[in-house]
Amino acid sequence: MLGQGFVSAAAIAASVLFVLSLGGLSNQEKAKRAVWYGIVGMGVAVVFTAFGPGIGNYWLMIPMIVIGSVIGWKVAKQVAMTEMPQLVAALHSFVGLAAVFVAWNADLERRRVLAAQALDATHQEFSAFAALVATKAPDELTFLQLEVVFAIFIGAVTFTGSVIAFGKLAGKVDGKPHKLPGGHMLNAGAAVVCLLLAILYLNGAGFWTLLILAALAFFIGWHLIMGIGGADMPVVVSMLNSYSGWAAAAIGFTLSNDLLIVTGALVGSSGAILSYIMCKAMNRNFVSVILGGFGGTQGPAAEIEGEQVAIDAAGVASSLNNADSVVIVPGYGMAVAQAQNAVSELVRKLRSAGKEVRFAIHPVAGRLPGHMNVLLAEARVPYDIVLEMDEINDDFPKTDVTIVIGSNDIVNPAAQDDPNSPIAGMPVLEVWKSTVVFVCKRGQGTGYSGIENPLFYKDNTRMFYGDARESIDSLLSLLD
Repeated sequence: MLGQGFVSAAAIAASVLFVLSLGGLSNQEKAKRAVWYGIVGMGVAVVFTAFGPGIGNYWLMIPMIVIGSVIGWKVAKQVAMTEMPQLVAALHSFVGLAAVFVAWNADLERRRVLAAQALDATHQEFSAFAALVATKAPDELTFLQLEVVFAIFIGAVTFTGSVIAFGKLAGKVDGKPHKLPGGHMLNAGAAVVCLLLAILYLNGAGFWTLLILAALAFFIGWHLIMGIGGADMPVVVSMLNSYSGWAAAAIGFTLSNDLLIVTGALVGSSGAILSYIMCKAMNRNFVSVILGGFGGTQGPAAEIEGEQVAIDAAGVASSLNNADSVVIVPGYGMAVAQAQNAVSELVRKLRSAGKEVRFAIHPVAGRLPGHMNVLLAEARVPYDIVLEMDEINDDFPKTDVTIVIGSNDIVNPAAQDDPNSPIAGMPVLEVWKSTVVFVCKRGQGTGYSGIENPLFYKDNTRMFYGDARESIDSLLSLLD
């Protein structure tokens, strides 16, 4: 058993490692080392917490840690990069549900302590948490109850919201926005009832108030994310990441665990900042994201004229051979096809022929922030030719060939031209200003978000149909 001093020192060390981990993730070259900071920090946190003062039941805890570690290792080894967004959403749901269970248990322990004290049964053996509760003054117990309410509400919203986000990302739930009749009023009404239940609970009502509060919060999380369209899922994942952090911080206050407080605050604040940055990149209102109030169509979409014109590998290769400047825009379709290595080889051949090749990365490309950057780094694409939207958007009029690989919404001119489009006002990569645009796409469908793209019908666009990896492979032998 370790003393409290060792546990506190370990909490500080782990917190520092978590801060270093977050800081390092802002740079691709430092990302691997940053991940190791996080791994070591979490290892320190788990070991020193598990063997800290007042902790017992090792016969149950150790097998659970081993089982969880084995499951986590197997999932991490098997999950493909294309499945990473839904995996992140699933992990958020675990944090939310854990917060609800811990908060429920905390209140049951509080009631147990109060019942024992009422019977003057101070000799009764308490758990480590119950012993902590027994030392609290009445005003401190009130704060404990507030922490319980907050943890249950945020945790429950995070759980069901993350489950729906997982379903939409995995294609198991329709990616289009859906709301029940009453829309936002249902969410507002449920939130008001949750507030009333919290007041009743703080004034001595029974455990049933927390059960109903959790049920209503589960509904709010489900309904909020169901009302958000697939095009906005990257922002939703980031937002849920923030929610899970605040839920963890609330539980940290409940358990008087400094490390949970610090870690939860780091996750919550960084997730909120990332959500805000992404909202600015998509021209979305941050409050609307939090309330699940965007992603739906505002009116009838504009009619699209023309037809999609197909081209074969020989035609694409001919244009690439004659081009001086090439921009590649990757999207989720590249991830699905696992085409990043073929794209990397294409870049190598084009650059060896003296052509300028760069990548244009939209802030919400893929289904997770940084999704495309990770794939390209995995394929050893040089960092210096991977540019953000703001860095490259003005260069498209001077670009000979733009190749769009599995992208839809982030290159959709309707965002600028159609005020009724679900993505109206969202900054996009203006690829249509290039001399010629080749769109590598499986078929003529609208894709994940269900939004039609006028780019595919423009006179300077040619559709290069087929699996992305096979299509890019077919180009390699035809290049000079």
